[in-house]
Amino acid sequence: MNSKTKKIIVWTIIIILIGISIFMGYTLYKKNSEIKLANENLYNQALYEIADYMENVENYLAKAEISTSPKHGAETMTSLWREANLAQTYLSMLPIESQDLEKTSKFLNQVSDYSYSLSRKNINGEALNDDDFKNLDNMHKLSTELTSSVNQILFDLNAGTIKWEDLVKNKNVDFAQQVSSNFDIAGSMEDNFHEYEGLIYDGAYSEHITSADKKGLTGDKISEEDATSIVKQFIEEDKIEEINNYGLSENASIPVYTYSIKNKEENNISIAVSETGGHIVWINSDRSVENENLSFDEANEKGKSFLAEKGYKNMEQTYYLKESGIVTINYAYSQDGVIMYPDLIKVKIALDNGEILGLEATGYLNNHTTRDTSKIKISKEQAKTKINKELNIESEKLAVIPTKWKTEVLCYEFKGKIDDTEYLVYINTETGEEQDILIITNTPNGVLTM
Repeated sequence: MNSKTKKIIVWTIIIILIGISIFMGYTLYKKNSEIKLANENLYNQALYEIADYMENVENYLAKAEISTSPKHGAETMTSLWREANLAQTYLSMLPIESQDLEKTSKFLNQVSDYSYSLSRKNINGEALNDDDFKNLDNMHKLSTELTSSVNQILFDLNAGTIKWEDLVKNKNVDFAQQVSSNFDIAGSMEDNFHEYEGLIYDGAYSEHITSADKKGLTGDKISEEDATSIVKQFIEEDKIEEINNYGLSENASIPVYTYSIKNKEENNISIAVSETGGHIVWINSDRSVENENLSFDEANEKGKSFLAEKGYKNMEQTYYLKESGIVTINYAYSQDGVIMYPDLIKVKIALDNGEILGLEATGYLNNHTTRDTSKIKISKEQAKTKINKELNIESEKLAVIPTKWKTEVLCYEFKGKIDDTEYLVYINTETGEEQDILIITNTPNGVLTM
């Protein structure tokens, strides 16, 4: 083989390699562009959903301000609860760390929980008082401002003034430094609540509960290094592709170390670990679910097994809500057969394969402790005499329930039916008084109490 032929072969090989490199580079570029476009579409969809649900929240709050009919008020409050809850769900899908949207999230949580509390009043025929209407008016004003902010963000995104890539291009940089100097998405939302002090009411997100001593937050303070180790162990280190640490959020109701993780399936996961004791406070994955292959019972078993594996023993399923192929189940702690409703953990389970997509343990960490359940002055049979005789009792047990005065009450819980309506009736074990009545609502998307 002469030198000329060798040169031709060498140059042919070089050209082929260059061609392969160009093709691979183009393929990788195209794939990254497709992933980027898919993510931006997901974020845009989430923001549009927030805008829609916030407009509904604003409208329902306006209606609630002038409603005087308990029946109509109950319907309005139930719708308000649902819309605010969904707005909060889509808020968690934005590529913004939870601490940057803490006040917005708190507001939506309180609108949802407070409307739920008021709906119970209306269901029982109780009229709203002046404080209730004052709170609704304040919430309506804030919801109007938030809706305006979200719509402005959508306008600027459509106009190209801001881009999602500015938020996600460098997750190691503080959020405020990533966005345009002219516009801060999180700041735009959060500024609406700089004077919002929250509400005190009978609900899980009430200020007098979230600001109380954290009974379940046991243990010594941990370092950032310790928190990172806990995250890696909880997620399982071999499943982690990338981990970003955002440091300690000291001003949160529970001071936490927060992290953003990308797993090997390219899903984004946010997680928070408490500074005290190193407890997982919340975790949320942005994975979407296309198919529903599991029944509720199968998903429930997945949830219970997950909690037991992570150290949360004796947790019982209570109520649940299903949305977009994901079921969120509320689990309450059981102490010697007595259900402790304040010790609540929410678990999000994918109905395609049973993967755990989220956990929220704030209620459990706020309230979990060993209770004295011996203060029983009336028998179960005596308690039954306090119940409407038309109630066909299906189950009975002891339960600790929260009150609006930041206390807990040990009660007999009687579950039963009158005609086609299911009820939970709570009779105080010390006084024999009717402590509370809830209506169980079965919907296509879940079982709720009101």
